[in-house]
Amino acid sequence: MPKKKDAYAEAGVSIDAGNRFVEMIRPMVKAASRPEVLTEIGGFGGLFGLRSDKYKNPVLVSSTDGVGTKLKIAFMMDRHDTVGIDLVAMCVNDVVVQGAEPLFFLDYFATGKLHPEKAAQVIKGVAEGCKDAGCALIGGETAEMPSFYNEGEYDIAGFTVGIVDQDNLIDGSSINVGNKIIGIASSGLHSNGYSLVRKVCFEKLKLKIDDNIPELGKSIGEELLTPTRIYVKSILHLVKEFKISGMAHITGGGFTENIPRVVPKSCKARINIGSWDMPPIFTYLKDQGGLSDEEMLRTFNNGIGMVMVVKQELVDDIMIRLNGLKEKAWVIGDIVERKEGEGSIEYA
Repeated sequence: MPKKKDAYAEAGVSIDAGNRFVEMIRPMVKAASRPEVLTEIGGFGGLFGLRSDKYKNPVLVSSTDGVGTKLKIAFMMDRHDTVGIDLVAMCVNDVVVQGAEPLFFLDYFATGKLHPEKAAQVIKGVAEGCKDAGCALIGGETAEMPSFYNEGEYDIAGFTVGIVDQDNLIDGSSINVGNKIIGIASSGLHSNGYSLVRKVCFEKLKLKIDDNIPELGKSIGEELLTPTRIYVKSILHLVKEFKISGMAHITGGGFTENIPRVVPKSCKARINIGSWDMPPIFTYLKDQGGLSDEEMLRTFNNGIGMVMVVKQELVDDIMIRLNGLKEKAWVIGDIVERKEGEGSIEYA
């Protein structure tokens, strides 16, 4: 008998390609698991057994995010094994700042035409990020939508759930005047400000993705595709031994928008510019793009991916511990009194 036509495939959606993709990523998902996971991928919902006996008053903390236009760099380089790390990082770093341990992660991958090998590279990065964060890749969704995306392009989003005992929740309410601000180094741009980055690099400077930049010691593409640092294990290690008053993940909005989110109205953060080592990509963008200090501080992390507010007497011990955890860190400011009419952050 002649083979029947696959009308759905002719319309642009291949169920067979989707099934092949699932089989390709199955071992990756299995490698990024935890004992609490009760199901394999392929079901309608992922099951996770919550060991609530570990907590007196468990609080679930959730976050969702994407990678944004950094994906354009992956398309330009035709390299797709790192953006999944960015995806996980942007979510798990948001929950760990409240003292929560990320439990599980789900991804959403959407494209015009599914290319299983390329999509599997993306999920490889997601699985690597989950292992780094200690959370389980419990499932996800793949959407093939013909004519919705440009050929070869895709979008990804992620979702994570973490847990913390209510008594150990970190919300910034205990921040006081005299506290010190510790900044932990970023790995570069992370996943923010890429619309401006692309405008400077590819519209103004007319760079090619593989152009070598002497100031960076690598190609512009390699620099821009550097994955976001995941801070989960280091932070969870610290909160077991030290009382952290508040934390901020420096993402979209830079210092100016993120640090004030955890500072009480009676206080303000004073950041000492020049107190940390700024990676050369930021100086390059500032100089080549003609960007002001204000624009830099409100757009990029400027070399600091995570901020911690702690009591002064804890600073030395925490800095020693961070060094032992292979994190570069600096004391970058302090908490001062906020007078009427003043903003919640200032730069010195």
